[in-house]
Amino acid sequence: MQVSSREKNILLLAVLVALAFVFFNVLPRVQAVYQSRQENIEGVELNIDREQRLVENTVLWQDRRVEVEAMLAEFEAQVFSGATIPIVEANIQRALSQYARDSGITVSSTRLAERIETEGWLLISQEMSFRTTNAGNTVTFLGRLEKSAPRLRVTDFSVSRSRNQYSGSITVVGFARSEGLSMATAATR
Repeated sequence: MQVSSREKNILLLAVLVALAFVFFNVLPRVQAVYQSRQENIEGVELNIDREQRLVENTVLWQDRRVEVEAMLAEFEAQVFSGATIPIVEANIQRALSQYARDSGITVSSTRLAERIETEGWLLISQEMSFRTTNAGNTVTFLGRLEKSAPRLRVTDFSVSRSRNQYSGSITVVGFARSEGLSMATAATR
C-alpha cells in the first residue's frame, strides 16, 4: 500500500504535533519529577550527614557532661551548707576549731563571724586567735586547712614567738549558697 503525498504531509504534521506536545507538556513534567527527586536525594544526604555528626558528637558531649558533673561535685564539696546562716557560721567555726585541735593548737578566742552576701553567694569570714608550744603545729594546721573539705581559705595569718610559746591569729573564709538562707536569717533577727 502506497501512501500519498497528502497522507505523508498529514503524518508529518501529526509527528510534529506529537513532538511539540512531548516537548511542551511531557518534558517539563519529567524534568520537574527529576528535579524533585534530586532535591529529595540531597535532603536525605544532608540528613544522613547531620545524623552522622550527631552520632560522632554524642561521645564528645557525653565526655563533656561527665567532666562538668565531676567539676560540679568537686565544687559542691568545697561549699558549706546549712539551713540558716548562723548554722553555716557555726559549721565554719567548728571546722576551724577542729583542725586547730587536731594539729595540737590551742584556740585562745574566736570572734563573731562576718558575712558578705552577693549574687546568691555568702562569704563568711572567721577570725581565731591561737597558741602552741611547737612551731611545726602551725604548719600542720595550715596544711589541714589547705586540704579541708568544705574548703576554708586563709586570708590572713600572723604568728609571733614569746619565750617558748607561739601565739597568732588566723582569718579564714568559707563560702555557702545564700539561696534559702537569707529568709531564715531575717526571721531570727
